Amino acid sequence: MILRFVLLIWGVVYPVFVLLAAPFWLLKMIRRNGWGSGLLERLGWYDCDAEFEKSGGVYIHAVSVGEVLLALKLIAKWKEEAEDHFILVPTTATGMAVAKENAPEGVRVIYAPLDFGVLIRRVMRRFSPRLVVTVESEFWPNLIAQTHHLGIPIGLMNARLSRRSGDRLRRFRVFVKVFLERLDYVGVPEKVDLSRWEDIGVRAEALTLTGNVKFDPDGAALPSRRSEFSQMLAEFPEAPVAMAVSTFPGEEEYLASAFREAGFLPVIVPRHAERREEVLKVLGGGGVLRSRFEKMEDSDVLVVDSTGELQDWTAHADVVVIGKSFRAKGGQNPSEAILAGVPVICGPYMGNFEPLVSELKEAGGIQMVGQREELLKALRKPLNGQVENAKRVLEKHRGAMRRTIALFTDGA
Repeated sequence: MILRFVLLIWGVVYPVFVLLAAPFWLLKMIRRNGWGSGLLERLGWYDCDAEFEKSGGVYIHAVSVGEVLLALKLIAKWKEEAEDHFILVPTTATGMAVAKENAPEGVRVIYAPLDFGVLIRRVMRRFSPRLVVTVESEFWPNLIAQTHHLGIPIGLMNARLSRRSGDRLRRFRVFVKVFLERLDYVGVPEKVDLSRWEDIGVRAEALTLTGNVKFDPDGAALPSRRSEFSQMLAEFPEAPVAMAVSTFPGEEEYLASAFREAGFLPVIVPRHAERREEVLKVLGGGGVLRSRFEKMEDSDVLVVDSTGELQDWTAHADVVVIGKSFRAKGGQNPSEAILAGVPVICGPYMGNFEPLVSELKEAGGIQMVGQREELLKALRKPLNGQVENAKRVLEKHRGAMRRTIALFTDGA
């Protein structure tokens, strides 16, 4: 009864939300070069007949670039251990672009359908997956309800749940529980996540501590230098490279200025590549874009405005500074730089990556700074030993990818 009531309310609220958000969503799709790239798939319309689709695969729902990259790592490792085929299902245009460019041969890439019951049923019947996996803490009412109704196992991987999110969901437990109790598998990165998910309705037998796939040293190929990137950096005056990764508005000019003052070549990697012109403007005209690289005499900043290349760019840095931790809040993933053997500095706002960041700080594996003077001091001081300290912290997540795959292959 509660399930039907919640789906009824969702069936009223969600269409209104879609209609109100549509103009902004379409504008964002255009800005991110997503227009004309198969958006009708969001309504369950495809460019081939259903009879030509392979059935019995693993349907992996991944929202944007970060989740898609994680899903691609999962697929690559999974294919080494089993002969499953995959349907990779991004939500955003940037996620779709990365998926199409990097998906292994044989992986079907489609846009995620809107969360209407009739669309979810159509897609599930078209592909007839044997299993549905959503990357991280993504759960949609109809996706869960309809797959469960059709008898398709569904689970979450790398399902971190912060205390704040858990508290917020607990207020609506009576409504959330009817969906969460239908999850068959939930792989969580930390012990504390087990109790948080159980408190809001996930069955204890569905929960498994896998470790964090993002931080698994064995989870994927390590970042590696590319000659193309080295050639671009060689066009600038010789200097150590300070790389600001996944930056948000207000951080680019702040960090570039500090990098210059400390004697580094600034490399700025904005979180959203479509902000390229805005970033160039705030840098005062001294920036060069990676997408249309042409070195000018007075340029002293490289702006990496590409998608899906960050991992290998970090291998070219002498120090990495984490964006969304200075002017914006929440932080970004520090593990790729650590695995690349590069010391990491972050601002004071890294709440999205707790408890990892606190563990790194305690072990001397990361430098957290507040004021500009602290940032300059951290950039200038030797960071010997920091990377090894950080790698020891990540060791507890070793094998997370293997345990995640086992969760779905052994149980499904």
